[in-house]
Amino acid sequence: MKTWKKIGLGLLFIIIIFGIWFYPKYKMLDHTMHLFDADKIVNNFRSFDSVWPVSVMKTSTNKYIYPKNTPITLPNSFEFNGNSYESLKFLKDSWTTGFLVIQNDSIVFEEYYLGNSESTRNISWSMAKSFISALMGIAVEEGYIENINQNVEDYLPELIGSAYEGVRIKDVLQMSTGVKFNEDYGDFNSDINRWGRGFAMGASQDKFAASLEREVEPGTVNHYVSINTHVLGMIITKATGRTITAYMQEKLFTPLGMEYDGYWLLDGKNMEMVLGGLNLTLRDYAKIGTLFLKNGNINGKQIVSESWVKSSVTPDGPHVQPGKEFGYGYQWWIPKGDEGEFMAIGVYNQCVYINPTTNTLVVKLSANPKFNDKSFVPSSHYSELELYRAITKELN
Repeated sequence: MKTWKKIGLGLLFIIIIFGIWFYPKYKMLDHTMHLFDADKIVNNFRSFDSVWPVSVMKTSTNKYIYPKNTPITLPNSFEFNGNSYESLKFLKDSWTTGFLVIQNDSIVFEEYYLGNSESTRNISWSMAKSFISALMGIAVEEGYIENINQNVEDYLPELIGSAYEGVRIKDVLQMSTGVKFNEDYGDFNSDINRWGRGFAMGASQDKFAASLEREVEPGTVNHYVSINTHVLGMIITKATGRTITAYMQEKLFTPLGMEYDGYWLLDGKNMEMVLGGLNLTLRDYAKIGTLFLKNGNINGKQIVSESWVKSSVTPDGPHVQPGKEFGYGYQWWIPKGDEGEFMAIGVYNQCVYINPTTNTLVVKLSANPKFNDKSFVPSSHYSELELYRAITKELN
C-alpha cells in the first residue's frame, strides 16, 4: 500500500506540475480560438493582459494632453461606391468602440461605445506596424542601423537560408520581400492563422520567420506579410541590444507624453508581438498620427527625423504606388489622392487617418466580428476612408 501511495502521490504531483505548465497555454489557445466570436470579441480586444504575458510601458510624468475645442457633429451621411451611408449607423455597424477627431491639434469629437472609455487599452492589430516603422527610423538616425539598403542577414545571420536572405531592410519596410504568405484571417489554415495558433502556444516568432519560403523576387511586388514586421523587430532588437519595449519606452512612449500605461503581448521567448500586439488608449494611438503630421517633431523636439517621416509616407517605386488599392510606404498605407493622406490600419477596423493638407487626424477603434465578410460595407477600410474624408470636408 505504501508503494501504491507513493506512486499515486507521484502521479498527482506530475499532474499538478503539468496543469501549472499547460493551463496558461490552454487559456491562451482557447482565447485565440474564440477571439473573434461575436459575444466575446469586444471584451477580448480590451483584456489581453488578463490572459497573455505582456511587457508594460509606463505613462510619462510629462503627459501630452490634447486640448479640446468646440465639439462638432459628424456629417449625417457620406458616399461610398455610389451609395449613401449614415455616419452614426456605420460606426455602430462596424462595432466601433472609440472614435476621435482632432482638428488643428485639438479634440473636436470623442466618443466611446460598447463599454470602452478614455482609459481603455485596446489592441492595435497592425496599427502597431507604424510604431515599429518610427522605431526603425530612430535606430537608423542613431546609427544602430547603417542604412536600410543593407540586407536582413547583415543583422540576422540566423535568417540565412530563409526567404529573408538577400532581402533589403527597405523591402521589408515596404512589404515587398517576395515571401510566400497567406494573410487571410477568414481562412483557418492560412499562414497568419497558423502563426497565431503557434503564438498562443508560446512558439518562437523568430523560428516561424525562418521557416518561410520565397515566392517572387524581392522589391518587385507589394504583398502584405505581417511576419515582415516581426523581422523588423528582430533587427531593431539585435542592432540596439534592447527589447522593443525598452527602446520604445525611451524613444517614443515617454517623448510622446502617453497618458496611460501601454503594453505589448509577448511570445514564449519574451519577444514582443510587434506585428500587432500593441495595446494603447484611443488618445495615445492618436499621438503617432500627431508625430507624423508634425514631421516627427513634438513640442519642439525632433523625435523622428523629418526625412524618415517623408520617406515613410511617400511610395517611391512602381510596385507600391496607390491605384485601385492603397499604396504603401514604410509600414504606412497611402490612399490615392492629392492631399497627402496616410493611414495606420489594423484588422477588425482599427485606423489612424492623417490628412496633412487639412491638419486633420481621425482614430477609430473597433471590434467588428463581421470583418472577414467582404460584402459587408462597414468592414471595408475603403468605406472608412470615405467617412474620414467626409468629416474632413465639413471641417474645412
